[in-house]
Amino acid sequence: MIEIDGSAGEGGGQILRTSLALSMCTGQPFSLTRIRAGRAKPGLMRQHLTCVTAAAEVCGARVLGAEMNSQSLTFEPGPVRAGDYRFNVGTAGSCTLVLQTVWPALLLAGAPSRLTLGGGTHNPMAPPFHFLARCVVPLMRKLGANADLTLRRLGFYPAGGGEIDVTVWPAAHTLAPFDVLERGPKVDAHAECLAPALPRSVAQRELQHVGAAMGWPPAQLREVPVRQNEGPGNALMATLVHEHVTEVFTQFGEKGVSAERVAKHLVREVREYQASDAALGPHLADQWALPLALAVWQRGGSAAYTCTALTPHTTTNFDVIARFLPVRFTTAPRGAGWLVTAHG
Repeated sequence: MIEIDGSAGEGGGQILRTSLALSMCTGQPFSLTRIRAGRAKPGLMRQHLTCVTAAAEVCGARVLGAEMNSQSLTFEPGPVRAGDYRFNVGTAGSCTLVLQTVWPALLLAGAPSRLTLGGGTHNPMAPPFHFLARCVVPLMRKLGANADLTLRRLGFYPAGGGEIDVTVWPAAHTLAPFDVLERGPKVDAHAECLAPALPRSVAQRELQHVGAAMGWPPAQLREVPVRQNEGPGNALMATLVHEHVTEVFTQFGEKGVSAERVAKHLVREVREYQASDAALGPHLADQWALPLALAVWQRGGSAAYTCTALTPHTTTNFDVIARFLPVRFTTAPRGAGWLVTAHG
């Protein structure tokens, strides 16, 4: 039984999700205590419970402590089963975090799996759908792990109601770790605004501010049409496409925050990324660690990537991964960023 302190490092829900994912992948049970102890509302919230129940259904696990606000959990996995699954957070909690939990295990299954996931699709503090589809999926395919993601309906806080469909193809025999050291030449850059059920002027002001600050012409500024029954919500996104990697940065509008301020925060994120020549931004550096470690575990050797920053999320993820897999991460400064290496 692997014993994990949920308050260690960054101390958030990612410790739970990474533990669930790797427990399913390796068959090792774990006990997690002090779950989200440092948060304003500690313990398991609705979206965390959905991650637990989804993981348990995928592998037929025996679970103790899967209750609202619980600060301890024991998870004893069974064999991972490919299949058709439907999981709904039931609130605006992120359904992309549920996908993050079960995706690694399902790619090691023996047959394709199809998922329908309901909840928030574009949430602060969680990977938005477009980030997964544009940034993570292409890297996963290069790793030998194919997946198809389809956005059926947007879901924003507080209404939720979003839905995505996912197909995960088996990859146990095709995983092959590789280095991501350079971005490669720039291919495209553009900004988009999702603003369902809000005045059109919100999207126009946000995009105009981004265009003026970045020097992007109108062709690079896009209002995304949405169905009338989606929303209300506001996500302003910048997509930077390079030969070897794509990055998506997102800022969310909220009551009392001007469109110009939302755009200003997005521009700052983009400029921070452009100030470095490292391949991965801070969020992608975090998301890439687990699938890369799985590939190194399956095939041996080592693989590396460069990133603009090492966040507490990322370094905590390294520590949790090392509890389940014989893979360790080393880091070293490199230019205006970091070199991260996963060693088998």
